[in-house]
Amino acid sequence: MSIQTVPTTPFAGQRPGTSGLRKKVTEFQRPGYLENFVEAIFLTVGSGRGCGLVVGGDGRYFNREAIQTILRMAAAHGVARCLVGRGGILSTPAVSCVIRKRAAFGGIVLSASHNPGGPDGDFGIKYNIENGGPAPEKITEAIHAATRTLNCYHISDCPPVDLDQPGSTRIEGMTVEVIDPVADYAELMARLFDFDAIRALFARGFRMRFDAMHAVSGPYAQALLEGMLGAPGGTVVNCTPLEDFGGGHPDPNPVNAAELVAHMNGPEAPDLGAASDGDGDRNMIVGRGLAVTPSDSLAIIAANATVAPGYAKGITGIARSMPTSRAADRVADSLGITCFETPTGWKYFGNLMDANLATLCGEESYGTGSHHIREKDGLWAVLFWLNLLAVRGQSVEEIVRGHWARFGRNYYSRHDYEAVDAGAADALMEALRARLPELAGRTLGSFRVAEADDFVYHDPVDGSVASHQGIRIIMADGSRIVFRLSGTGTEGATIRLYLERYEADPARHGLDTQAALADLAAIADDISGLRQRTGRAQPSVIT
Repeated sequence: MSIQTVPTTPFAGQRPGTSGLRKKVTEFQRPGYLENFVEAIFLTVGSGRGCGLVVGGDGRYFNREAIQTILRMAAAHGVARCLVGRGGILSTPAVSCVIRKRAAFGGIVLSASHNPGGPDGDFGIKYNIENGGPAPEKITEAIHAATRTLNCYHISDCPPVDLDQPGSTRIEGMTVEVIDPVADYAELMARLFDFDAIRALFARGFRMRFDAMHAVSGPYAQALLEGMLGAPGGTVVNCTPLEDFGGGHPDPNPVNAAELVAHMNGPEAPDLGAASDGDGDRNMIVGRGLAVTPSDSLAIIAANATVAPGYAKGITGIARSMPTSRAADRVADSLGITCFETPTGWKYFGNLMDANLATLCGEESYGTGSHHIREKDGLWAVLFWLNLLAVRGQSVEEIVRGHWARFGRNYYSRHDYEAVDAGAADALMEALRARLPELAGRTLGSFRVAEADDFVYHDPVDGSVASHQGIRIIMADGSRIVFRLSGTGTEGATIRLYLERYEADPARHGLDTQAALADLAAIADDISGLRQRTGRAQPSVIT
């Protein structure tokens, strides 16, 4: 074995987005493309000599090849120890868990999250810091800067490591330890939740269906739900991670998990339906005939946090991304705690949790989590709902409707316009920004605009500022229209339109969501020229 210095030239477009660098698989397969980005990571964060680096991914196409490259480059950079999930598998929450438990200096996560997989699909890579969370912007910007000046990368010429056999091996001076991908995570979950109560729930005949969507959460859900908690065999479906996710789109929402929703609306529906995404950090909760919105799920978890042993002493605060509905704000007010509003991206929650300002965090894009790790955590949210159902003895629908009766209902929806021409998307946002000063105080339909701005976040912990985080049109009654460009796509641009309307009257809690938001949708189109500028008569996806 020897360490090679390989000449290279920079690739354009290697700036990390909301959660790492995501491109088509074919882009990552270009000679030197992955190597350049990994080299930039090590040049930025160093080798953490004497400490460990955690490496793993969601099992999508190109996962194994990328891991072998990263291991050989880590060895070339003097990393002392690498922990790798067996088979190259580690869910994103598990990576965060292992980093924190094993005191690693960081981790490299290989995933494009909820994006499609396969040879023609997407791939992604991101760096997580020593607290287990995604690297903050100052680090991702430094990584990007390094990619622009590279003239070589360093890599060992060692043979591939056997990723399927637990145990240790050596590359150059580095130890590679292949670990059980589930064990550390399962141990943490057993400390947070009342597993005895959940076992008793299943023993009483409670039924659920967990759709792993042929993605990484399958082995975790099988081990925990069927193995540790006694759910009947077959509770977890589509449980084997596949490189192309079985040809599906591993995004747990009513569109891409339509089969689960249909099952929960059918005559043989179990008591609870749930799903997770490609890398296991998102979740979907479905009751009989009722899909729970992520915003409501966060609020309900916050309102009932003390039912779980890990949160029995209460919560210090809640944090939500700006586009997420204000349902959690109402719970925070009732508890006398702060609900922080941050930009989209889990990295913004890390400082709040490290400073013990927030215990629970959530994003409207089916991401919920807590301070147990520094990533959103799909299976954690499902386990919390199981714990809640076991303690309360009510159905999902009864819990949701009871929450609305107490706090009111935030009608909420996201309209995605995907793969839009990037120039057209940028022009739409710039035109909206130019109109913001004239919108405040205007009457639009039956609404009066109280505030119109381009969201700026001031981090209360480190004082950093993040600007241009989404355009908000806030009505006097609390209704909101939000426009934002997504940073998770790999083709063109994705415009996300968020609509929210609060309803306090329980007699009006049974309206169809899109009907309740139709006036706001029409206003949004009128002020932005959304359909005209995109050439789309309707959104690509409505959730």
